[in-house]
Amino acid sequence: MAVVKLTKDNFDAEALQSTQPVLVDFYADWCGPCKMISPLVEELAEESTAYKVGKVNVDESPEVAARYGVMSIPTLIVFKDGKVANQAVGARGKDAIRRMLD
Repeated sequence: MAVVKLTKDNFDAEALQSTQPVLVDFYADWCGPCKMISPLVEELAEESTAYKVGKVNVDESPEVAARYGVMSIPTLIVFKDGKVANQAVGARGKDAIRRMLD
């Protein structure tokens, strides 16, 4: 499944109301560590239909980042049943990101 671009307009519908777990990558285009994990996040999106993967550009949707207290990027948050189930700040490997979904 392709990565879903999340904004303030579609965040609730795509992430909070999803029946599947949702991995959300909070990032910015100018962020080096964000660029490092971006291909890993995209690979995870293609690997399984058991979860959804979305990305929030914090420069374009600062209100969504503020809503979840995102102070540093990259921040990865897993939402399950509309609630934060797991959260990690900083770059990490693909296996570590995958484990967040378990």
